[in-house]
Amino acid sequence: MVFSSIEFLLFFLPLFLLAYALTPDKMKNMTLLSGSLVFYALGEPRSLLILMISVVVNYFISLHLGRRERLKGKNKKRNKRLERRRRLLLITAIMLNLMPLAFFKGGLGERGLPLGISFYTFQLLSYLIDLYRSGRKGEPSFVVFATYITMFPRLLSGPIVYYSEVETALHRRKFTVPGVQEGLKVFTMGLAAKVMLADRIGLLWQEVQVTGFESISTPLAWLAAVAYSLKIYFDFYGYSLMARGLGKMLGFELPENFRTPYMAGSVREFYRRWHITLGRWFCNYVYIPLGGNRRGEFRTVCNLLAVWFLTAIWHGGTANFLIWGMLLWLAIVLERQLNRLGVWKYLEKGPGKLLAFLYLWAFIPVTWICFAVTDINQLQIFLGRMFHVVDGIRVSAGDWLKALTNYGWLFAVGGFACTAAVQKLFRRFKDTLPGMVFLVLLFWWCVWRLQREGQNPFMYRDF
Repeated sequence: MVFSSIEFLLFFLPLFLLAYALTPDKMKNMTLLSGSLVFYALGEPRSLLILMISVVVNYFISLHLGRRERLKGKNKKRNKRLERRRRLLLITAIMLNLMPLAFFKGGLGERGLPLGISFYTFQLLSYLIDLYRSGRKGEPSFVVFATYITMFPRLLSGPIVYYSEVETALHRRKFTVPGVQEGLKVFTMGLAAKVMLADRIGLLWQEVQVTGFESISTPLAWLAAVAYSLKIYFDFYGYSLMARGLGKMLGFELPENFRTPYMAGSVREFYRRWHITLGRWFCNYVYIPLGGNRRGEFRTVCNLLAVWFLTAIWHGGTANFLIWGMLLWLAIVLERQLNRLGVWKYLEKGPGKLLAFLYLWAFIPVTWICFAVTDINQLQIFLGRMFHVVDGIRVSAGDWLKALTNYGWLFAVGGFACTAAVQKLFRRFKDTLPGMVFLVLLFWWCVWRLQREGQNPFMYRDF
């Protein structure tokens, strides 16, 4: 089951909200946990056991990992033994969590990747590592812990939420009508981004795949690359907005996951704004522990290489993801060197800012193609057609004009929606009568489109 489906919108969500509203405050975690497990089972029942084993095992590990018993005087040796045991337990826990992820990412699982395993594994790791660092005791209530890991608004594709961000809400929160109204507004914007933009503009990418990469012109190859870039953005941004909206309905404030990334002026800035919770995870648990930028430029470049290598592996074990990650690493390293030489500052103001913006919109679609096309031979063909270095077969010279005629308005709307203007308009009018009427109509228009054309799964549910 996915958020952008008739089953979820018209059946699961209303019934769950009714049950949640009728549940006493002290029992809301039990209702949310039960609803989350039902939600997951309806989407992929075969993986429910894997999820629950992971939750149970990590719960018992956390009860011991967070204990820091310090003794005085003659017991320094015992303190050191206790710390060594905690460190060994943390390493064991990390390995236990990463092994299933590596097993399925490596393609060893017969039925593919279990839903949400990448996201809930990283959330579990953040919880365990934070417990180890702080020495705090683990959450004593299994229901609270399990609710934190499995809550359905963020279970399948994030955002990756730190325990400290929702700890208070997990123990004390209110279900209110204003909260539901605010959540529904945010949810509707995410639903529209998915149904009206991502799914529609993604049709051009599908058409190009059906046509064959050898048979498209260079202009069409670039249009298709931009179309895929917009598709993956509005697909994942739409999911993240829906997750935040659902969180608001239930009394949680989930973190922001996107901040107008296509308005950035560099690849570095782009990935500070894209999938923010994954970026900060790698920063806090990989980049900074390796030394960050505190040990010289060469060490910093190596640390960035480690981060982007692991980011690529997290997305998939095939060669195309490694190419994607290494291209981004090279771009970020080059930008750092230009910044150190004082060159990049000229690209941050005046006419240089436009050049930086055009550079981003030229480079990012190329990297997304490396992300999208898993077959290396097909990837070479597509990139060859983009840069006109591979001969085409039965190429129609006017194919790009036809595509622009059919999808030009979507490119225009998508480009506008990449700016901060839509967010500003939403904040300004969401509580006005015309704004609320518009959002109601937008919601039911999306439902009509889903009823008519069917649902498309979210792209990041496969990662």
